[in-house]
Amino acid sequence: MSDRKKELERKKKQLQELREKKKKDAEEKKRMVDEAALRAPAAASAADPRSEMDQIFSEFGLPPTAEGGARAAPGSPAKSKSSTPSQGSQDSGDMPVPQPSPKMKAKLGIFKATQTNIPPKEMVSYSKETQTPTETHDKDARSWDYYDDLHSWHDSLTSVSCSGSLYGSPRHGTTGSPRFYHEHLEWDDEFLTEVLTYDTGLHTDDDVDSLDVSVTPPAHLRGMPHVEAIKPAQAEEKEEKKEEKIEVRELSEEEKRSIMMTEEFQSFVTRSTNVIERALAEDIDFLVDYAGGDGEDLESDLQAGEKLKLGRQFFDERWSKHRTVTCMDWSTQHPELLVASYNNNEESPHEPDGVALIWNIKFKKTTPEYIFHCQSAVMSTCFAKFHPNLVVGGTYSGQIVLWDNRSNKRTPVQRTPLSAAAHTHPVYCVNVVGTQNAHNLISVSTDGKMCSWSLDMLSQPQDSIELQHKQTKSVAATCFSFLSGDVNNFVVGSEEGAVYTACRHGSKAGISDMFEGHQGPVTGIDCHNVQGQIDFSQHFLTSSFDWTVKLWSMKDQKALYSFEDNSDYVYDVCWSPIHPAVFASVDGMGRLDIWNLNNETEVPTTSTYVEGNTALNRCRWHQSGHQIAVGDDMGKIHIYDLNEHIASPKVDEWTKFAQTLQEIRNNAADRDEDSQNITSPLR
Repeated sequence: MSDRKKELERKKKQLQELREKKKKDAEEKKRMVDEAALRAPAAASAADPRSEMDQIFSEFGLPPTAEGGARAAPGSPAKSKSSTPSQGSQDSGDMPVPQPSPKMKAKLGIFKATQTNIPPKEMVSYSKETQTPTETHDKDARSWDYYDDLHSWHDSLTSVSCSGSLYGSPRHGTTGSPRFYHEHLEWDDEFLTEVLTYDTGLHTDDDVDSLDVSVTPPAHLRGMPHVEAIKPAQAEEKEEKKEEKIEVRELSEEEKRSIMMTEEFQSFVTRSTNVIERALAEDIDFLVDYAGGDGEDLESDLQAGEKLKLGRQFFDERWSKHRTVTCMDWSTQHPELLVASYNNNEESPHEPDGVALIWNIKFKKTTPEYIFHCQSAVMSTCFAKFHPNLVVGGTYSGQIVLWDNRSNKRTPVQRTPLSAAAHTHPVYCVNVVGTQNAHNLISVSTDGKMCSWSLDMLSQPQDSIELQHKQTKSVAATCFSFLSGDVNNFVVGSEEGAVYTACRHGSKAGISDMFEGHQGPVTGIDCHNVQGQIDFSQHFLTSSFDWTVKLWSMKDQKALYSFEDNSDYVYDVCWSPIHPAVFASVDGMGRLDIWNLNNETEVPTTSTYVEGNTALNRCRWHQSGHQIAVGDDMGKIHIYDLNEHIASPKVDEWTKFAQTLQEIRNNAADRDEDSQNITSPLR
């Protein structure tokens, strides 16, 4: 408080000094004006009229008059050059009218301001704010606290007119500031942004710099003071800077084309297009009533009991139409991505023969995330398990191709050579096996060869095995599957309908055992890979053109069971990734079957037909086990959602499945015994 009081006292003292200085300046100027007025008549009477005229001309830079008494004509050049207008005019007579001296300018200025009677606006800028009272005052309340008296107000008007300035500041020591004192107005630390002004009516909207405290003349002349809120000067400067428009140079057509051809621009457009397509495809009901105001949804209740429900469909008019889905695979790094391979489109010979499309089930966009193609029909495809950016494809020509989604090209970044060291027949199955630090790409072909590749170099295979059973003809492999958690042992399906076990390494590398049972080519094969309380990795399933699906065990040369509920070619079969007793199969009539062997072995647990009953070629479970993708021969991919009670296993499912397998073995033994009893009498 003591510092505040000292500051107030100091400021009051400064104001008092300013008032005294202003009063002294006014008195000095008044005295000078009076003296000039007294000297003018005396000089006019004492001086010779002609010499007075010469003196006036010389003061204005004009030559004196000639001795003959001739003076400048009213329209002479000397008069036209005069910068200060004279108050009198010269006649044609000999006596000139006396001209006023330059010191009379101040008197003329005062006289002119007094005639117009326009009070000047004087603005006092301070470097700190004041606290202004919010209460109003009566018209009789100490109006002279703002001004000493009416005469001092006229004095300030005179000083402002003489100085040629309408603004003054007590802090800077300039003249023309009003007497500023009020019992409710205190000097404070926030004095920077307030301005004390006279509300004269002369100013415009542009004359504002900060908050105006308008102080007017006495109440009987103008009225009480009022407060105006105006913008600070700094804010005005900032706004002016913001309003300045930056001129953008128009690019020429050549510059635009060069920019559009750059790799950065094309990559940006591709990424942005994908993002916008995802956003536009979303269908969100923002009017949903979570309080149940819309009533019960009967349709949702009905769908809750569905075992198999169609969730999504993927189809591209250009790249999918008139093509057959030959293979599918889910990404392990990005579970929402599905890659599908397609063969050639016979109706569009100019389009690439082979196509691989990556679809996204996370967003509702109906276009593929990536489009890849090559010059040969793609018969098989998979994601490179430990390289999320790479996609592998096996072609009809026997080449292995590799695409990279980081590249702006849709064509392969690597491919194997067409030579005897690699495949020379269609490659119907590819897969990446191994670990993060040691993995290989494995491919099989109908040429009877299995090749092992490094993804870093596809110029030649690292290893190659001839698939031959007992040194006979080569096995035309159509599909293969590795045992769960094994990178050495696998099973192979062939065109002649036989199934073989084989291994990659060791003294017995190649084909080891043969399983006969199918009467047609084996189209699909899958080893049991569900981890649980009991190991079922020795069991595998096969599908065939003979309309059957068969369950096998590597310990038995004959099939454990044959599922014969289909009426057409069975094109694919695969185990559920989470349930030990559930598998799926698809056939040529467009039917998808979901089997649960713990519940029933004669008929599937649930079945559905795709729209149009088009043939289904491939099926692949999502790693979650709650969705399955199926592809047809018209280029469409259908994503089905499974009911929770079918997809998710219970705790005792492994024990039940072991019991089911034992029952299947017992029944198979009984059938064999019965068949032997029937045939024995004939012998």
